[in-house]
Amino acid sequence: MFNGERRSKDDLVFKALGATDELNSHIGLARHYAGQVPAISSKLEEIQSRLLDIGSNVATPTTNSDDKRLARTTFNEQHVQRLEAWIDDLDKDLPPLRNFILPGGGLLGSQLHVCRSVCRRAETCVVSLHHLNEVHPSVLKYLNRLSDFLFVSARYAAQQGKHSEIVYKKSEE
Repeated sequence: MFNGERRSKDDLVFKALGATDELNSHIGLARHYAGQVPAISSKLEEIQSRLLDIGSNVATPTTNSDDKRLARTTFNEQHVQRLEAWIDDLDKDLPPLRNFILPGGGLLGSQLHVCRSVCRRAETCVVSLHHLNEVHPSVLKYLNRLSDFLFVSARYAAQQGKHSEIVYKKSEE
């Protein structure tokens, strides 16, 4: 912990840190696949840095850290706003979504869907810490919007790679 506190390895903080770290690793793989899609690649690189910032914030619980450490690990709401602008920018080039779609869309699209799923898990870990007032509220907002960004990015990557979206079909049974 950044504040020097010691906690058990099964503490919620370490679950959130582990999920966020796993997400960052998956995004690194997506960034590798995104080399030919600059509209996504540079954004993924920035997101990886923000996830490290989130890790610092999570490792510095607001309930028992001094002001100096809290100031060093605060998470700015502007990061959330930047994600929202990116979502709007990519979404404007996509057809409206009228049905559920199956995760896929080539290597990049598929990896971005994996990232989205891992992001949702990381978000649920951080929600528990948020209920305890141990993380900055913008961290939770960022992870929530990040899963939306990853979904829109997966659709965009599929479109750029000329991969058709596969619509979910309800079972006939």
